[in-house]
Amino acid sequence: MPEYIHVSVAWPYANGDLHVGHLAGAYLPADIFARYHRLKGNHVLMVSGSDSHGTPIMVEADKRGISPRELFMHYHRRFLETQRDIGISYDLFTHTDTENHHRIAQDIFMKLLAEEYLYRETQKQLYSEAAGRFLPDRFVEGECPVCHFPNARGDQCDHCGSLLDALDLINPRSKVDGSVPTVRETEHYFLDLSAFIPALQQYLGQEKDHWRTNVLSLSRNRVGDLHGRPITRDIDWGIDIPLEGWDNKKMYVWFEAVMGYLTASVEWAHNMGQPDAWKQWWYNPDAKIYNFIGKDNIEFHTIIWPAELLGISGLYADGQKINLPYDVPANEFMNIEGQKFSKSRNWAVWVPDILKRYDPDAIRYAATMAMPESKDSDWSWADFVNRNNNELVAAWGNLVNRVLAFARKNFEGVIPTPDALNDDDKAIVAQSEAAFETVGNLIAAVKLRAALSEAMTLVREVNAYLDRRAPWKRIKEDRADAATGVYVALRVIDNLKVLLSPFLPFTAEKLHQYLGYEGQLFGDQIISTYAESQSDHEALTYEGSKGRGKWEPGNLPPGQVLREPAPLFKKLGATDAEAAAVIESERARLGQPYQE
Repeated sequence: MPEYIHVSVAWPYANGDLHVGHLAGAYLPADIFARYHRLKGNHVLMVSGSDSHGTPIMVEADKRGISPRELFMHYHRRFLETQRDIGISYDLFTHTDTENHHRIAQDIFMKLLAEEYLYRETQKQLYSEAAGRFLPDRFVEGECPVCHFPNARGDQCDHCGSLLDALDLINPRSKVDGSVPTVRETEHYFLDLSAFIPALQQYLGQEKDHWRTNVLSLSRNRVGDLHGRPITRDIDWGIDIPLEGWDNKKMYVWFEAVMGYLTASVEWAHNMGQPDAWKQWWYNPDAKIYNFIGKDNIEFHTIIWPAELLGISGLYADGQKINLPYDVPANEFMNIEGQKFSKSRNWAVWVPDILKRYDPDAIRYAATMAMPESKDSDWSWADFVNRNNNELVAAWGNLVNRVLAFARKNFEGVIPTPDALNDDDKAIVAQSEAAFETVGNLIAAVKLRAALSEAMTLVREVNAYLDRRAPWKRIKEDRADAATGVYVALRVIDNLKVLLSPFLPFTAEKLHQYLGYEGQLFGDQIISTYAESQSDHEALTYEGSKGRGKWEPGNLPPGQVLREPAPLFKKLGATDAEAAAVIESERARLGQPYQE
C-alpha cells in the first residue's frame, strides 16, 4: 500500500540569498528523498516557504532603507527562482506572511491559550528612548560579557559563539542610531514548555533507531529541563496577537514559523480544491512526517514544535491526535574551503551565483557527495571540479554517450534485439536490479551520500563490463553477440537512469528521452501566481501527476527508437591546467563583495 510521506523543509529567512550550506543542509536532502518516494508511488507532500518575519528581516531592511515586506518579497522571489533552477521539487513553497498562515497561527495561539498552555509574565528589556520602542535583541550590540568582543549582538557573540541575553551586554547601544537604551518592563505571553515534559519524554523515549544519534541524544538531554519561553515580542512586523490590548506586540518568529509546515499543507489543499486533503498527512496515524533541517534548529523541531502540536491536538479534527514528526534528519554544517561560512565576510558560495556558471546536476552531485550528514563537511572547489570531470563526465556521462552513439550508428538507431544472455550479462543485469532495493533503502533511511556512492559503484561496474564485452570489437566477428552486449549495457543504463534520478533529475530526464521514451520521469516544476483571499503572492509548485517514472527495474523494449544524444555533462577545463584555473578562479571569489 502507498504510504503518506510529508516532507517538511526548513523555512529560510528572507534576508539573503541561499548558499550551498542551505542546499546541502536541508533543501537538497529533502528533494532527493521526496523524488524517491514519488517514484515509489507514495503520496508525498513536500512544503516549505520563506520565513518572512523576525528581526533578521527587520535589521536588513533597516540597512537598506526599505520596509521588511519589500525585503522579504525580494528574497522570496529569488528563493522561488533559485530553487526552481536547482530542481527542488516542492508541492508548495509559500511564505509566512499569507493570510492563511496568519489565520492558522492565531487559531493555534487561541487553542493553546484555551488549553492553559500559555501564561503572562513581565520581563525586563532594553528600550530606546530616542526611537520610542523596545529593541529586539538583534537591534542591540555591545561588549560580550564572555570574551569582551566589542561588537557582540544582543542574542549571540559572533566572536566566541556564546548565546547571550541583550541585558547581559556591557555598554549596550542601539544598532539603529547608536543611542544608549534604558531598561523597562514589558508583559508577554509564554509557552509553558514544562507542562509538556512527560509527553515529550514519552515521544522521545519511544524506539527511534531510525533517528540520527546526535539528534536523539541532544533532544533527550534537553527535554528534562524545559521552562516557559516568551512567544510574543514588542515589534511591529509579524503576526498580530488576537487579543484586545495587544496591538503593539507580535508573535515571536520561533513560535509561528514552525507552524508553516501545517499552514502550508492547508494552503496546498485549498489550492488543489480539496480543502481537507491535508489531514491525510497530519491526522492519519500511518502517515510519516519528516523534518529536513540544519543542526542549529534541532531543538525547535524535536521539542518545541512537538510541544505546540501536543497542545493543539484535535484542532480542526475533533478527538483526533495530530501527528508528531516521525523523523528529524538534521544535517551538520558545511564549511567552505576549510573555513566556517560567514555572510559578513562573504565567505560563502551563493547558489544563484554558481548557477550562472555550472549546470544544476553538477552542483547537486557535488553537494550530495559532500553532504554533512553525520559531521561538519567541507565544500571544496577542487573536489567540485574533480568530481565533475572524473565521475560525472568520465564515468557516467562517457558510459551513456559511447553506448548510445554506438547503438544508433550500428543498429539502425534502435535498441538492438539480444540473443540469450551469458553469465556475465545476467550478472550485471541482476546487479542493477538489486540496486533498487539497496539504493532505495539507503535513501529511505536518509543516508544519501551512501546511496549515491552505491549507484556510482554500479556505474563503474558497467564500465568494467563493457571493457570485457567490447561490443565495438565483437561486431566485426559476431554481430548478434555485439547486439546482446549493447542491449545489456542499455538496459543497465536505463536502470541507472532511475537510480540516479533523485540526485540528478535534469540529466536523468534527458537520458529518458534519449532512450526513446515518451512522457517524463518527473513532473514539471512551474512558477504559478495565484490569489489567496485579498493578497496575491507567488508560490513554487510541483505537478507530480505528469511524471511516469517508477522506482523499479525497467524492461527496455528492443526496437525502441533511440533519439540523438548529447553529452549529459560538461567538462570543466580541457586540460589539467585549465581545470586548475577554474578552481583558482572560484577560490578567488571567496571573500569578495557579492553582487546579486
